[in-house]
Amino acid sequence: MSSCEMKPIIEIAKMLGLSEDDIELYGKYKAKIKLEVYERLKNKPDGKLIVVTAITPTKAGEGKTTVAIGLGEALGKLGKKNIVVLRQPSLGPIFGIKGSACGGGRAQVVPMEDISLHFTGDLHAITVAHDLLAAMLDNHIYRGNELNIDIHNILLKRVLDVEDRPLRHIVIGLGGKLGGIPRESGFEITAASEVAAIHALAVNLKDLKERLARMTIAYTKDGKPITPADIKAHGAMTALLKDTLKPNLVQTLENTPAIVHGAPFANIAHGCPSLIGIKMALKLADYVIVEPGFGADLGLEKFCDIACRIGNLKPDVAVIVTSIRALKVHGGVKFKEVDKPNVEAVRKGLENLEKQVENARKFGLPAVVAINRFPSDTDEEVDCVKKWCEEKKIPVAVVEVFQKGGEGGIKLAEKVLELLEKEKANFKFLYDLDMPIEEKIKTIAREMYGADDVEFTPEAKKAIRKIKKLGFDKLPINMAKTPLSLTDNPKKVGRPKGFKIKITDIRPFTGAGFLVAYCGEINTLPALPSKPAAEEIDVDVETGRIIGLR
Repeated sequence: MSSCEMKPIIEIAKMLGLSEDDIELYGKYKAKIKLEVYERLKNKPDGKLIVVTAITPTKAGEGKTTVAIGLGEALGKLGKKNIVVLRQPSLGPIFGIKGSACGGGRAQVVPMEDISLHFTGDLHAITVAHDLLAAMLDNHIYRGNELNIDIHNILLKRVLDVEDRPLRHIVIGLGGKLGGIPRESGFEITAASEVAAIHALAVNLKDLKERLARMTIAYTKDGKPITPADIKAHGAMTALLKDTLKPNLVQTLENTPAIVHGAPFANIAHGCPSLIGIKMALKLADYVIVEPGFGADLGLEKFCDIACRIGNLKPDVAVIVTSIRALKVHGGVKFKEVDKPNVEAVRKGLENLEKQVENARKFGLPAVVAINRFPSDTDEEVDCVKKWCEEKKIPVAVVEVFQKGGEGGIKLAEKVLELLEKEKANFKFLYDLDMPIEEKIKTIAREMYGADDVEFTPEAKKAIRKIKKLGFDKLPINMAKTPLSLTDNPKKVGRPKGFKIKITDIRPFTGAGFLVAYCGEINTLPALPSKPAAEEIDVDVETGRIIGLR
């Protein structure tokens, strides 16, 4: 179909009022937007900011990205100038369990294979910049350790964009005198790196360089923080990342402009597309659709309390994506049985949806529920959710963008536009930065998760004392928590009551500008499943076409 044929990216740029001089081409269908564009347009009024979030998802995801893309396509069909802003997929989940994060069916960003794999090289550059820093830190220690760095108090690990379980905890520096100084270390996934967070939060090269310079990567033996600036690494890191800061411009299957830029995970990082990508989009379009990761308790909270605070953004409306199968899981059904009709389980699972709608409203955002319909959903199950929403006076629309593209999202688009006209957002943050660290964490746990209290381990208490002593305690909080539950236990579904959140450690991300609070047993390097998605990925050697990506 002609509506599903890619246009040259130059034509997509022209739809936004951009000239060929405003973009840098990466082939025929990908481009980077020059940072000068934002400087030229920064005094222009912003468009409306629509945040697409979700209920607590299952391990397979609920199609939040697909709905975000489909909403953009639907707004395009209604004649509304809009841009969809997404994070770049991480290679870890692509080769692991979730597959690509480019949407699905008739609601995808394209060229999907390029976006999913090497794209414009941003994630590779972030990985190299981070690992250059790690190499320079260890080289400094090997060459005499002039800064008196405590090798038992190094925060920085190495990163890679592959899920590789044995690298979580390792010993480096073996091999005698020429092998370096032996010490315990490990790897994290690139999307959990502070460098990835900085890349997603910096708005220009000066900001990028300053943020890289002030990362806390280790401590001296007398407890003073060590930064990349101390070992003269931040300049080379900035050089590696210079071009990555320019937002990536692509399109959807229906030629809606899309910016795919930034890659932090939402369970262990702050989970939002790049600030410069969002801010650029708000100047180029009347409506901007942004999709932070996972449910409203994670991605939306971090978007509002971290990204919006740093970037001075004010969202106008939230879309809460739900699926019938996720409601069944939250209603007590095992995932392998979600395709079987079960209205009672759907009804019970609505408790989780209700909590996530409440979470959006805690930020002063009007909310719309989007039911992402799957083929196995029965009319009775869908009607159960619609009736519940109507009783609660929550706008609701059934979405079929996977099957129908933008046409399947028209009702949702109309609900969003109607709500934007009828109800003005009263955006506010969840907590004040002057609150003590413990109170900020407790506020998030109580208000977002419904926890009774927070338990701090001795290690976490020690970390808080050090952070306070160093004067980092006024930063916002990034909760590293399982995305599969409102609690820190992925097996507790629904809307649990009477639980505590356990904080095991807190690390200062002084370059990104937040504190990371680790909840329960959270891993910063995911592992491959029993049947990795990589097993299905291949290349048709006759045509050179990549197959098996999902």
